[in-house]
Amino acid sequence: MFLDFDGTLVELAETPDGVVVDAELNGLLAALPVMLGGRVAIVTGRSIAQIDALLGMPDLPVAGSHGAEQRVSASHDTPQRPPALDAASAAFRGFANRDPHLVVEDKSLGTALHYRQSPGHEGAARALAEGLAASLDLVVQHGKMMVELRAPGDKGRAIAALMAAPPFAGTVPVFLGDDLTDEDGFVAVAALGGTGILVGPPRDTAATARLDGVADVRRWLMNSLEHSA
Repeated sequence: MFLDFDGTLVELAETPDGVVVDAELNGLLAALPVMLGGRVAIVTGRSIAQIDALLGMPDLPVAGSHGAEQRVSASHDTPQRPPALDAASAAFRGFANRDPHLVVEDKSLGTALHYRQSPGHEGAARALAEGLAASLDLVVQHGKMMVELRAPGDKGRAIAALMAAPPFAGTVPVFLGDDLTDEDGFVAVAALGGTGILVGPPRDTAATARLDGVADVRRWLMNSLEHSA
């Protein structure tokens, strides 16, 4: 089972640091690997370091930075941060200086500009990111009220790589996600005979099932645990 984080396991917050990880989620993420023989991974745009700081579960498999970094066991190698990301971050921060409601989030292998609190800047933010991606040879990723520049990689390739090795190899994958960044993951699990589950309102998607929101995801996971008991 592969799980996106923001908007899937936790509600989206005004800023990346504002998400709340509660005891219920910690309990679910402790119990699910036991039920599934360790075949549970977080697949997220956040870095592995960010997920570890939020969850405190260093043994939990994680594909971070949209798949650019992966951990299946307690040890992992983080690829070197491309110098171009520092230039992109500086450009984003220069843009964000015009409005205190614009938030720049630096990650291990990416930098994001959030305009959730100032949606009027969406067009300019997207145009800036597209220009920087072209000039700096980075990948641009549009998400919910944010745009990110990152090293190459996507959630679909991350899931495919995880599925090629123990403990995931030979099983049928399920991936839950809410954002456009999750579409590559939905395509990947479908190619492997699995199921993509969109979290949120209906939209065009490669997912074949849907849950309304984070609360429904939590209930679905709890029901899965109860039925396995």
